[in-house]
Amino acid sequence: MTLVLALGGNALGRGTAAEQLATLRKTCAAIAPLVREGEVVITHGNGPQVGNELLRQERAADEVPPLPLYLAVAQTQAEIGALIETELSAAAGRPVACLVTHVHVDPDDPAFDQPTKPIGPFYSEEEARALERERGWQLVEDAGRGFRRVVPSPPPLDIVELASIRALVASGAVAIACGGGGIPVVSRNGYLKGVDAVIDKDRASALLAARLGAERLVILTEVPAVYRRYRKSNQEEIRELGVDEATQLLSELAEGSMRPKVEAALEFARTGGETLITSFDALAEALEGRAGTRIG
Repeated sequence: MTLVLALGGNALGRGTAAEQLATLRKTCAAIAPLVREGEVVITHGNGPQVGNELLRQERAADEVPPLPLYLAVAQTQAEIGALIETELSAAAGRPVACLVTHVHVDPDDPAFDQPTKPIGPFYSEEEARALERERGWQLVEDAGRGFRRVVPSPPPLDIVELASIRALVASGAVAIACGGGGIPVVSRNGYLKGVDAVIDKDRASALLAARLGAERLVILTEVPAVYRRYRKSNQEEIRELGVDEATQLLSELAEGSMRPKVEAALEFARTGGETLITSFDALAEALEGRAGTRIG
């Protein structure tokens, strides 16, 4: 059986390198039973790490030219992949290989005309207007805390290194791919060109699972299941959702939290696969059908 396992950004935490490594060690211990056998590909988020990288670049901008966002995604793919590779190979007793992955997006996608994904540090209004003039960025006020850059979040279309991922899996290795949703690229005159955008990690994971012909996608997040009326006194944990039920539930789910995960699960379900959404702590029970939400 082929499995794609999508780790949320909390898999590493937000602290020092040593603190992130300690958190990741617990994560790898939790997922080790899943990856000891079969064909497995791991994807992961990179929100806290790419945010830190962008902040470092801004602080050093007077001495070192800042890198474009797509290269910050590449850097954090390698950073997180290196940590997962060393920890998971020890926990699972299998070879693990990280592959820096590019993902095609459509340069004409409407998302490029209406960027909505906030990234990076906060700025004063004066700093924001200067950055708009000097760098051509778009910045918006964020909940009264200052101004943040917003970038496009187009849907993924194809995975450039898909054949290489297949080869790694066929060799018996656990492959780490599509970190942070992948490095967004477009095709120009036969070349790949990186673009400043953020691809949703769960949608990229669903696309990868479909392209690999995987039977299951497991999305690990901070809550043990999908809920109706989340955080209300009458919230209800959902154990199973069909495609029609999940589609109807979407409008109730938080845009920046659970909704993209259920949307990704729906995309995968339409190719015949099943998605399990749960937390690291509830994973063992979810695999036995006593926790988590199955969609498909």
